[in-house]
Amino acid sequence: MSQQNTRNFCIIAHIDHGKSTLADRFLELTKTVEDRNMKAQLLDQMDIERERGITIKLQPAKMRYELEGNKYTLNLIDTPGHVDFAYEVSRSLAAVEGAILLVDATQGIQAQTLANLYLAMEQNLEIIPVINKIDMPNAMVDKVSKEICDLIGITNKEIIKISAKTGENVEEVLKEVIKKVPAPKGELDQPLRALIFDSYFDSYKGVVAQVRVIDGKINNEDPIYFLGTKSKSEIIELGVITPKLVKNEFLQAGDIGYIATGLKEVGKCRVGDTITKYESSFKDSSEINRLVKQLPGYKEVKPTVFASLYPVEGDEYPNLRDALEKLKLNDASLSYEVESSSALGRGFICGFLGMLHLEIISERLTREYDMNLVITTPSVSYIIKTRDEKEITIFSPTEMPDPSNIESIKEPWAKLEIILPKDRIGSVMKLAENSRAIYQSTNYLSEDRVILNYEAPLINIIVDFYDNLKSISSGFASMNYEQLEFRTGDLIKLDILVAGEEVEAFSRIIPQNKSQEEGKKIVAKLKTAIPRQNFSVALQATISGKIIARETINPFRKDVTAKLYGGDVSRKRKLLEKQKKGKKKMKSFGKVEIPQEAFLSVLKK
Repeated sequence: MSQQNTRNFCIIAHIDHGKSTLADRFLELTKTVEDRNMKAQLLDQMDIERERGITIKLQPAKMRYELEGNKYTLNLIDTPGHVDFAYEVSRSLAAVEGAILLVDATQGIQAQTLANLYLAMEQNLEIIPVINKIDMPNAMVDKVSKEICDLIGITNKEIIKISAKTGENVEEVLKEVIKKVPAPKGELDQPLRALIFDSYFDSYKGVVAQVRVIDGKINNEDPIYFLGTKSKSEIIELGVITPKLVKNEFLQAGDIGYIATGLKEVGKCRVGDTITKYESSFKDSSEINRLVKQLPGYKEVKPTVFASLYPVEGDEYPNLRDALEKLKLNDASLSYEVESSSALGRGFICGFLGMLHLEIISERLTREYDMNLVITTPSVSYIIKTRDEKEITIFSPTEMPDPSNIESIKEPWAKLEIILPKDRIGSVMKLAENSRAIYQSTNYLSEDRVILNYEAPLINIIVDFYDNLKSISSGFASMNYEQLEFRTGDLIKLDILVAGEEVEAFSRIIPQNKSQEEGKKIVAKLKTAIPRQNFSVALQATISGKIIARETINPFRKDVTAKLYGGDVSRKRKLLEKQKKGKKKMKSFGKVEIPQEAFLSVLKK
């Protein structure tokens, strides 16, 4: 089929606005999937995606549709809506010419809708506005229509109102895609350039790259070269995705399909990289990069959130290592390094794209590999400048050098965008202020909904900001963030001592002005979590050896005078003095056993 009759498009929306349901209706309408094989959220392959109603892994599908006697090829990419996967969304937007902007009639425009819309506009995509869930009793179609009209400057007539659940007006969306989305442009006689918008590991085919061919043509068994990672490979198989893999002889400019590379590491076939044909005449990699221009936008995705994973049972450590190795095969953005703690034993410090990514990995470890884990409080990376002008990056408070050798500490900041009802501005502003956020601006989305723009330290956003925001706004607010640069902050390391011994697992990096409050909070939690001993236990929060907060766990008291039934009071005093000396001796030799629950109460958020 010619390029003129091909349409490449994707669906952008906030979580739970109906992307996957709309994709299901498209597959049914175009008879891409037989009725007997059809199931809800067909493009969501993982159980977690189905249960949570979210798309984690983007999924393409090739469909065929006939309109007014013409046959069309429609390539759909169902993208994730969560902020953690913003880079993957940006690459899938670069692989298409049009985007369906899907908005829930019951919720209106949300933060991630807005973020993904801006990404689509940057790529100059044709935007097709669609309002979903018009069949719901609490649908606010007119109000949401006005929001969309004001946002992208269109008339109400241009918005298609649908119900993806019942199928109402869904066919109109496909017709609009054919009418408005331009056919792909690409030069067949130019050197091959194919954009990787996703990749995963297959035990038989190696790394499978999902690609959009921008220029040129590629045949089965051609040698290929990755411009970003400078890797070379042979093609094992290529073809299209329907959403099953269907083998083909070639892919050419304008096509969306897959290439099985035979590579054993996803890291060599990264999202956003450019694939070209490897010619025997090429002398070296610099000549390839000179002759074939890499497609713009490629970057190596780096983790932003770090947390340590420890098995509850020490002998489960090898199983955890094997499980992480297997997950890493499919997820190049996951990083991990061996770490050991005197309190928790051996484990791994892992890097994630964000909090949802952390949740997904930990849930997969629990479900698929039967792991019972302790997860430390999420942290971020810090850049420390020492007095001898060296810069070191740390991912955990335990890596922090001696405070006397620190010149400055930099932490990552983020641009924060919050969409909320007008009547919740006061409480949300107070929450942002408590999270060290700096106010930037307020924009009105409609008469009763506003966008607040802030800049805030990343650590304050990722840990519990989202939960608190949902709580104070009764679930009506949504947020999106985008990482900025590292900025110098007044930060210090807070240590916790239990019976005079420092427990590394409880250490954390916090702002100086919050140290007292945080120290009190931790020792108060530990007082209830650590069981009483036969001697008193001091719980202390310290900064550079100076105690800033303290709690004491009182000892058990055995009534040693119970056996006395009379006589002189000096006998009673004598027994109490003996007990006092015994307790003092126990305290000097005693070591406090900290139960697992104590770590969970302090470390888990």
